[in-house]
Amino acid sequence: MNRFIFIGLLLFIGTLLLDLGSRALALDTRAVFETTLDNGLKVIFLENHKAPVVTVQVWYVVGARDEPLGKSGLTHLVEHLMFRGTARYGPKMFSRVVQKNGGQDNAFTSRDYTVYYENLAADRVGIALELEADRMANLLVDEQKFLTELQVVQEERRLRIKDDPVASLYEEINAVAFKSHPYQRPVIGWMEDLEGLTHRDFQDFYKTYYQPGNAVLVVAGDFQRETLLPLLQKTFGRVPAGKVPPRIKMQDPPQEAEKRITIQRQEARLPYVAFAFHVPAFPHPDAFALEVMSQILAGGKSSRLYRKMVYEEQQALEVDADFPFNSQDPHLFYLAAQAMPGKTPDEIERRLQQELEEWERRPPAAEEIDRAKNRIEAGFIFSQDSVFSQALILAKYQVLGKWQDIDQFIPGIRAVTQKDLLRVYQTYFQPGNRTVGVLIPARKNP
Repeated sequence: MNRFIFIGLLLFIGTLLLDLGSRALALDTRAVFETTLDNGLKVIFLENHKAPVVTVQVWYVVGARDEPLGKSGLTHLVEHLMFRGTARYGPKMFSRVVQKNGGQDNAFTSRDYTVYYENLAADRVGIALELEADRMANLLVDEQKFLTELQVVQEERRLRIKDDPVASLYEEINAVAFKSHPYQRPVIGWMEDLEGLTHRDFQDFYKTYYQPGNAVLVVAGDFQRETLLPLLQKTFGRVPAGKVPPRIKMQDPPQEAEKRITIQRQEARLPYVAFAFHVPAFPHPDAFALEVMSQILAGGKSSRLYRKMVYEEQQALEVDADFPFNSQDPHLFYLAAQAMPGKTPDEIERRLQQELEEWERRPPAAEEIDRAKNRIEAGFIFSQDSVFSQALILAKYQVLGKWQDIDQFIPGIRAVTQKDLLRVYQTYFQPGNRTVGVLIPARKNP
């Protein structure tokens, strides 16, 4: 009896701390201001005066999914080329100007969007706006700069994918799991496609997607809206409007039989096994139950797979479950484990399958579900501990739907029941909907 009282007390304290943390850290969507410039640029402001800093983020509604067939890697390459300068700011000047003013800048590409950002002192916000608006309209990249950066990207692919056996495995899993959807292509691109990209490909892609109507600008931090709006008109407001490219939602044809991929790599030291199941993404209502399921299975050291396969049985060195909650189109739920020395891929695959089947035989109890919900909610709240991360979540929800959907996340997680968890298992986690990937260490030639 004392054990259950203690567990109940912990859950109560955890909930109390989450409520306090929510008020202290989580962004308040009531403070968000939204407008659209005449040229079509969507603008989102979040004033936060707790520290004299500001983040400026430009999100372009283009990712690896939007690349023409045979042009994989083009979006990521354009990300690199956006730092190659304009007539006003020459090559490498963009980052130098930001750093000279005490700021940080970077960019990243995903399957659904491309992001550029600057973090600066609040009184330097105009510098970031000027720089970003300039390269949105005036990027200058000649043939030689294009070829130089293309070589950089090709080398990056060798280092990040070819020399990383686990990354290679996931690349092959995606390529096999999807029949026709562009999610089957890696964000960094296939080497054969990269080798065929041309300067004309870059120019056409830049003119099509890098324009105000296809972008979201988010500014968060210590500023006054009344002061910043005129500054926006002087920078982004002068960028000519373009024809907004349509974005079509796509869905892969249903998978009807199990697929399997096995690769061997000399660089691999231990076997690695991964399952991938086709699942929906938010705003589908099942996304909340899938998020809770991933946490119960492999979210930390108290999760089912870690406790059994890593701690008790010592069969796996590590376990992982990954579900991309936000995604433009339905994606994959991944479940994986890396074998301990001496364990075979067959043993690991068998144990992963046993644990999935255990889901129905021994459904998660209320205590297990509540613990997972608390961890998810805590992660969601504490991921918003800076104006940078608050801007990230606002922009991500806007690009994939609308920023107001942020307020659905915590209520959606809290509403998940054992019945929901059993339903998503029975719906999506069947052998015919599964792709199995196996990595086997290859013997080195003598």
